Amino acid sequence: MVSQGSSPSLLEALSSDFLACKICLEQLQVPKTLPCLHTYCQDCLAQLAEGGRLRCPECRESVPLPPTGVAAFKTNFFVNGLLDLVKARAGGDLRAGKPACALCPLMGGASAGGPATARCLDCADDLCQACADGHRCTRQTHSHRVVDLVGYRAGWYDEEARERQAAQCPQHPGEALRFLCQPCSQLLCRECRLDPHLDHPCLPLAEAVRARRPGLEELLAGVDNNLAELEATRLAEKEALTRLREQASKVVTQVEEAAERVLRALLAQKQEVLGQLRAHVEAAEEAARERLGELEGREQVAREAAAFARRVLSLGREAEILSLEGAIAQRLRQLQGCPWVPGPAPCQLPQLELHPGLLDKNCHLLRLSFEKQQPQDSEKDGARSEGGDATQPQSRDGVQTPDKDRAQTPQEDEAQPLKAERAETPEDDGAKTPKEGRAQTPQEDGGTQARGGGRSNKKRKFKGRLKSISREPSPAPGPNLEGSGLLPRPIFFCTFPTRMPGDKRAPRITGLCPFGSREILVADEQNRALKRFSLNGDYRGAVPVPEGCSPCSVAALQDAVAFSAAARLYLINHNGEVQWRRALSLCQASHAVAAMPSGDRVAVSVSGHVEVYNMEGSLATRFIPGGKANRGLRALVFLTTSPQGHFVGSDWQQNSLVVCDGLGQVVGEYRGPGLHGCQPGSVSVDKKGYIFLTLREVNKVVILDPKGSLLGDFLTAYHGLEKPRVTTMVDGRYLVVSLSNGTIHVFRGRPGDVAAKGIFSESRG
Repeated sequence: MVSQGSSPSLLEALSSDFLACKICLEQLQVPKTLPCLHTYCQDCLAQLAEGGRLRCPECRESVPLPPTGVAAFKTNFFVNGLLDLVKARAGGDLRAGKPACALCPLMGGASAGGPATARCLDCADDLCQACADGHRCTRQTHSHRVVDLVGYRAGWYDEEARERQAAQCPQHPGEALRFLCQPCSQLLCRECRLDPHLDHPCLPLAEAVRARRPGLEELLAGVDNNLAELEATRLAEKEALTRLREQASKVVTQVEEAAERVLRALLAQKQEVLGQLRAHVEAAEEAARERLGELEGREQVAREAAAFARRVLSLGREAEILSLEGAIAQRLRQLQGCPWVPGPAPCQLPQLELHPGLLDKNCHLLRLSFEKQQPQDSEKDGARSEGGDATQPQSRDGVQTPDKDRAQTPQEDEAQPLKAERAETPEDDGAKTPKEGRAQTPQEDGGTQARGGGRSNKKRKFKGRLKSISREPSPAPGPNLEGSGLLPRPIFFCTFPTRMPGDKRAPRITGLCPFGSREILVADEQNRALKRFSLNGDYRGAVPVPEGCSPCSVAALQDAVAFSAAARLYLINHNGEVQWRRALSLCQASHAVAAMPSGDRVAVSVSGHVEVYNMEGSLATRFIPGGKANRGLRALVFLTTSPQGHFVGSDWQQNSLVVCDGLGQVVGEYRGPGLHGCQPGSVSVDKKGYIFLTLREVNKVVILDPKGSLLGDFLTAYHGLEKPRVTTMVDGRYLVVSLSNGTIHVFRGRPGDVAAKGIFSESRG
């Protein structure tokens, strides 16, 4: 049973919105109570009546409309009494700003008495001092309670006034309700008692309340019990929802870890197979080189002997031929007698054999199974009962593993060759992950089922397949994962809008860059502003820009900010003072800007080539990615730099991501299926050179190695990406992504990942 606590006070009822109509939001007028115990003004209810029924605005319960209209609903005398008390406290007639005595006009006219200073709680009249003294001395009113008017207005006597206040009959004004007609359950005054209820058994109100209070209290206790059950059920529902979310988070982690283990196992097998292939080829090449050397030596000796014999036979005289005939014949017979291999030595040609499970479309390494939750009480009873259903084996991390005694499915049997080694996750910042007790196959790990607390219950399972949220997965990761650890896994940090109260238009973020510690600088081209935000979304002000400039791409340098606007490159200090400006080519609609790792130079893309300026505004270098042979064949719409001094750009002319060194030589280029046919978008690079590429059309951010080989997806629509525009990284751990609607998402790299250890340079949107 719910603890009732203290009874609601009269002051709370008077000071709260209890006396306000929830429809018109004004003080209740002619309050009528519906069967659901909600009270409204009579006129307000009349406006809601429709089709013979009326729906409560609060609980939405529909009740039939009485034949005589809403006036037939019960009048709320409790609310009427409170309203009378409120009106009395507010005062009646005023004379010169003070309440007037109610008795003086009856005895000697309006000028016969003074202002009211007291109030009779029984008569509900304001009295002057003289009338109050006389009121206490008459036989009929000497028992009345006369109190100070100031204290009454302050609410000191509200409880006592309520006890002495009598409800008034709505049919006979001035008559108090004194009786209850038992057959009619109607309140009566003395006039109502005479007709038509003269022959009906009636009780005084006090006696009727004493008779009916126990029944109401019993019903109230039952409702309190129901409230306790509802509250317990509500809490249990919230706990179940919390467990569902926690378990879903665990399953997400387990799926990612399982996929990573499968990937590591597959990559390990790949390295093993490639190692065997290299060893076989090297051994075969070594043997072939020895044979070729021997064969070339024999061939040279034979050719020289044959050439000498032909020369003697063609140019020699008879005596010379005969004198050398014995030696030549002996040498030729000697060469003919040497063992000779008619053909090349047999060579074992390698062939790749794929496991049938890898080509089977019905082989699902990752599956979901759902178990029906039971109430906690039944779970505890089931745990205590003996001979109950045995729980399925469970690993330390709570993942349900397949029973050893049951028959394996063909998919599980096919997955046996892909057994993964025991995974050891690197520890960082003191965070430790539980070690697995045994090696699991990818099928076991992917097909496991999440469980809560190892309870022994009968569970009904529903098999389902995990559906991909993004449009399509990226191709298989590239071969170079050595030294990178696991693929980075983002953890959502926060999200915040960039529209400020002074903005006249919706933001259009075209540039992002780190700006000091745990801050970012946002280029809002639509509102012509460079806005500063903390990683938590706190607005830190703006960097002033020259009048009429709409910043497009932005990069932070040493105590300065570089940005492009229209066909110009600007360098300003933090106070907005222009240090220098340079005109750029008009052939390109927008120019990407990126800060060099040293922080004292800025790079800008101009008509297919890259120009680098120093802090004084002098052109330091200029190059075309891939050399002059690519003149007119490149269009770098997005540009960034890496700590290794490389330039990384999104080339819309070649529809590729290109990586080149400081001299313009192309180090790597990617134009594979991982782009999903989209134009490459914003790029960011961490301190190890790993590249994060935005694909706006498919709502993805993919990761590539320093040479431009695709490693996999980093962010997808599952992480809340909707038309991402620009990315950058702050303090080496926080990836900042802006969306087309002006919202910014911040993700934190998981410790031990590639992204968690790197820092990103500026990027252009």
